[in-house]
Amino acid sequence: MQNLELKHLDQASISSTQLTIDALARIAPSCITEVKDSKTGSIKHAVDFRVLRQLLGDNTVEDAAEAYQFNWVGKQEARREAAKSITKTLRPVPEDSVDWDNTQNIYIEGDNLEALKLLQKSYLGKVKMIYIDPPYNTGNDFVYHDDFKQSQSEYDEAAGNVDEEGNRLVSRGKGNSLDDAFKKNTDSNGRFHSDWCSMIYSRLMIARSLLTEDGVIFISINDKEFDNLSKICEEVFNRKNELGCFCWRTDGNFDNQARIKTCHEYILLYAKNEELLGLPSAIDPNIPQSSKIFKEEIRNTIIKNGIKNPVCDVTIPKGFPSDIESYTINNEDVVWPKYSDSINIENFKTTNEVTASTGWASKAQLEEFINSGFKSVIDTKGQVTTFVLTKNGAIECIKKRGDVSHVISVLNNLGGTQKATSDMGELGNYFDYPKPVSLMKYLSKMYSCKDSLILDFFSGSATTAHAVMQLNAEDGGNRRFIMVQLPEETAEDSEAYKAGYKNICEIGKERIRRAGTKIKEELEKKQAENVNKEKGLFNENGNGESNGAKLDTGFRVFRIDSGNMKDVEQSPSDIKQTELDWFLDNVKDDRTELDLLFGCMLNWGVQLSLPMSMETVDGCNIYTVNEGDLVACLTKDKPVTENIVRAIAEKSPLRVLFRDGSFASDAAKINIFEQFKQLMDWSDDEIIKNVRVL
Repeated sequence: MQNLELKHLDQASISSTQLTIDALARIAPSCITEVKDSKTGSIKHAVDFRVLRQLLGDNTVEDAAEAYQFNWVGKQEARREAAKSITKTLRPVPEDSVDWDNTQNIYIEGDNLEALKLLQKSYLGKVKMIYIDPPYNTGNDFVYHDDFKQSQSEYDEAAGNVDEEGNRLVSRGKGNSLDDAFKKNTDSNGRFHSDWCSMIYSRLMIARSLLTEDGVIFISINDKEFDNLSKICEEVFNRKNELGCFCWRTDGNFDNQARIKTCHEYILLYAKNEELLGLPSAIDPNIPQSSKIFKEEIRNTIIKNGIKNPVCDVTIPKGFPSDIESYTINNEDVVWPKYSDSINIENFKTTNEVTASTGWASKAQLEEFINSGFKSVIDTKGQVTTFVLTKNGAIECIKKRGDVSHVISVLNNLGGTQKATSDMGELGNYFDYPKPVSLMKYLSKMYSCKDSLILDFFSGSATTAHAVMQLNAEDGGNRRFIMVQLPEETAEDSEAYKAGYKNICEIGKERIRRAGTKIKEELEKKQAENVNKEKGLFNENGNGESNGAKLDTGFRVFRIDSGNMKDVEQSPSDIKQTELDWFLDNVKDDRTELDLLFGCMLNWGVQLSLPMSMETVDGCNIYTVNEGDLVACLTKDKPVTENIVRAIAEKSPLRVLFRDGSFASDAAKINIFEQFKQLMDWSDDEIIKNVRVL
């Protein structure tokens, strides 16, 4: 029998570097080799660049003097920061949550870069839609203090603003005095742009990995960083995956605007893979139902006739046979004659349709085509075009309308920030310039399905969460949300602070609570009045259930914190005799079993929203996540007994987790192997893979 040893669960988030190596292993396995990790001594996968270069041939660039790219000071460090793993964790906060046991929604307090890294293992490729409304870079200090942010001196050196001796370079200014003539080149504007670009770049790199293959991301922005954001998105998502840029009509104001009132913002839309997407399913509310876009036929007069439009030779759209092309008629190749030649109608008695490629024709040719008895043309995509010669000599073109988008790039009548602020005030919330719920509902309708997971990692006042709940109430969906927000403090002179909201997270959480209550009350009222009963949106119980599934207006709250395990990186000579007991348990003293459970769910790739239950066996709590996805026994100072192992095995778990301090000896751990082999019929390799300790 091989040497069996229970492995410790990795406490670090997955790195983007590892994800890249895994992706290369799938598409180019020959460039993957095995090397010894210099830190741990274990074998790990690495990329053999020699083989990779051979596979890529001449399609590589290294230190090219000229190449199309978007650079700024700090970009490389931002890329490295996105690839780093972290050892932090998410601690559950049930007391701030709503309907903890049943909800599938998540609210995370903390820096969103750290949150995105922590979510990668559990939510890789799981998010259908992302919406973010990042800071618009007004020139104020960032509240996102990323590790890659540079001091002014570091920035000056990288940007070339100082000479080799560290003296700041100056530039020729305007004015007559010496002070006016030589002003310091602080390049503060450039630094603001660089800091902002680094901030958004690293976050978008990780966010992309969370999207499903047919997922999309919406990003709100104003004109200050629009061009920079567009270039960054082209790099992260690829230019071919740009789906559009919306211009959203806002309220606008004249503050600090001397000439032009700005009353619009932009919303960029990118896909992870645009080839997997169809047309957006939303319908623009500004398009009237009488619009031609809703009619099944497209009928246009392509050649007019009359006093103001005399008969003349003109070209018509593609789809009609030209005088130099060959076409298939009744599966036979036929050369279409020039319009000046006579057409032998006897050759085409069995059909009055012509399959055409992409030719052009004159009016005379088109008239001869119609007069010869033919009715329609079928292009290479199967589109049928029928030509009709009217009594007054005009020619009409009739087509069946295919799939068409009912979304336009200008977003009007979807609410503005002033109305959204007022709506929040009615809920008893206060927040400056929130996005309107109507806007977020409309965006969500475009590409999300009724069971989609929607992420907003600059959630602010939690408009996205509000919109998701409202949309589910309207169409019976089961969309879920993940909100992430830094607990930025509110200003002491703000209405929010005066109302008791000390940070933005408190505003967002309370808004979800109040909005959820209001939405549910409205549902119950409609049910009582039998409104929409014929549409099947509500059941007979009058309890606010949609399509038989309870409307989810709850959310589980988590806060980012340091890792659950003690820092024991000390040499034996540094450990005092009085500290030996400290190392008997490697879990921090302030951490609960629930802290450990959710930390392990993150580290093992189990989603945080899954249902769970708990039972007690021999004085120990056994937690079961999603009926066996993970079963854990994490009780402190209690041994793992045979009854506990048997109770766990009865749940047919996929993963099993124990607390390392629950085993009195190594022999007790080995006994676990034998018990699982008997009760679960697991092999040695399966036990090593499926059972972990922390």
